[in-house]
Amino acid sequence: MGRAEPVDLLSFSAQVMFMAPASSLGTLMDQSAASLLSQLAAREISALDLMTATLDRIEALNPSVNALVGMADRGDLLAQARAKDAGPVQGPLHGLPIAVKDLVNVKGLVSTQGSPIFKDFVPGEDDALAARLRAAGAILIGKTNVPEFGLGSHTFNPVYGRTNNPFNPDRTCGGSSGGAGVALALGMVALADGSDMMGSLRNPAAWSNVYGFRPSWGRVPAEPSQDRTLHQLATSGPMARSPADIALLLDVMSHADPLRPDAIPPQPTAPLAPQSLHGMRLGWLADWSGGFPLEDGILEHSEAALQVLRDQGATVETLPAPFDFEDIWESWITLRSWQVGAALVALRDNAELMKDSVLWELERAGRMTALDVHNASAKRARWFARAVDLFEHYDALILPTTQVWPFDINQPWPTEIAGVEMDTYHRWMACVVPVSLIGLPSLNMPAGFGSNGLPLGIQMFGAKGTDQKILAMGEAYHQATYWPQKYPPRLQ
Repeated sequence: MGRAEPVDLLSFSAQVMFMAPASSLGTLMDQSAASLLSQLAAREISALDLMTATLDRIEALNPSVNALVGMADRGDLLAQARAKDAGPVQGPLHGLPIAVKDLVNVKGLVSTQGSPIFKDFVPGEDDALAARLRAAGAILIGKTNVPEFGLGSHTFNPVYGRTNNPFNPDRTCGGSSGGAGVALALGMVALADGSDMMGSLRNPAAWSNVYGFRPSWGRVPAEPSQDRTLHQLATSGPMARSPADIALLLDVMSHADPLRPDAIPPQPTAPLAPQSLHGMRLGWLADWSGGFPLEDGILEHSEAALQVLRDQGATVETLPAPFDFEDIWESWITLRSWQVGAALVALRDNAELMKDSVLWELERAGRMTALDVHNASAKRARWFARAVDLFEHYDALILPTTQVWPFDINQPWPTEIAGVEMDTYHRWMACVVPVSLIGLPSLNMPAGFGSNGLPLGIQMFGAKGTDQKILAMGEAYHQATYWPQKYPPRLQ
């Protein structure tokens, strides 16, 4: 791809402002989740009106992007909305339509994980996350599209096909929470759940010009049947068009985990007020002193976004690499393959129905020894100790969210960056690994657009347990930029 320089935002706004037909879309769907929920609770708008507007927008825009899949019947959803209006207001998400990531089983909805193995699977009960959303008052309308088994930061699968980037349909939207990011960008939903092992909600948030938050590991419990002692890489988290809205969903998703009593007890984050950045000390890690390559324009554009933080009173220091990146990477790919292999080993008899990257992870897991896993865990522990020291001196650290601009939608994954060959299907997303490996809270913040018209983001992350602080700092950044509100995508 060619160099993507920062652009004149005043002239660029005319190119990307949302220009969908006024007859089918109204301003209701462009409001914040906080505003919608306040009006629903006060009965100023009805759940029926909101559901009707939601389904109308989905019908108008989703065919162009394929973000939402496995939708429930329109008549049934309208009936659920009427029932909400007829009953008492119950739960913080009362009456809000939400589509759930298609890695989560939802009772009565086809739940495929993007795999032909499960293309006709309709669960008889909700996974824990879906059940919590329902208990909070949300109406579950369908699924957001994912890559097969959530592997790879590019949303395509043999069941539903590809999800297009909302700013250019010829480009990827990232993944694995790609459908969620696109649905948010286009105002088809106000809140979305995602999951993040290797940037799976940060990457698509960056490429859809929205926010995605990976919480401290353990704040959002795994499903009761899943191991949470040995495998500590993946977590669910919220996505939205502002950190304040993210806080609303994070509080619903978070709860004390009786199966993990040593996990950090979740503290409420909503309502979220912006944290003054005056006097905050931030560390900019750039490309980790050459630890990973970046496509032309990514570094320069990310650094331009840091000026917003400086303008708000923060000190931003460029730091040298704090730890050997290859040790982080080797620890990561070992522990990741171990976790992915453990999760999918029961399906290995269906190998002919799995994509190459799934088989690669299974094969690596099958060759590992206990000592391989131990050595990887020891490297992880050393990086965690170094990070603890860093956060004694810095309120947060910052990295680019992606190493490349959104690439050709027909390309499975980037095979090289800036002349450097990628030796695995996921090496091109190495920049998210320092966060994921040790379970730190990290917020993707939209960072503008290149001259190619494509968005990118920076990820701000902090010490474990500082979720509220990172979100509040992000809200200060958001109120100085309003990227998702100023520059929603245009579909014609």
